[in-house]
Amino acid sequence: MTISLDRNTREILDGKCFPSLATVGPDGSARTSVIWAHRDGDTVLFVVAKDGRKHRDILHNNRISMSVFALSDPYTSVEIRGTAEVTVEGAEKAAEELMMKYWGKVTPAGDTSILVRLTPTRMVHHPERA
Repeated sequence: MTISLDRNTREILDGKCFPSLATVGPDGSARTSVIWAHRDGDTVLFVVAKDGRKHRDILHNNRISMSVFALSDPYTSVEIRGTAEVTVEGAEKAAEELMMKYWGKVTPAGDTSILVRLTPTRMVHHPERA
């Protein structure tokens, strides 16, 4: 069952943040990577390299988790668990939007990009909220 992002989570994702993405590889090993991401409604978008490790992991198992904290208060964070969908459509535009958000300019991308959309199924806030 998908869920909506709450106001605090939307505010964190709308700002400059550095989420840690957790995936599981085909051999069962867990991996984490710091990524760039932004929100699209109640989903989270990020871009990975086509046929790269994150892309292969998501194709193998589309259940992923992302932990993100507020730069203004690193003790306030949220873990977003959910399912990932991958597509080439819109990947270049998303990559350019992320470059503007994080670098303030667009530079040519070296790899073929894949757009990943994380649809949340569960959120865990830290510290726990009442």
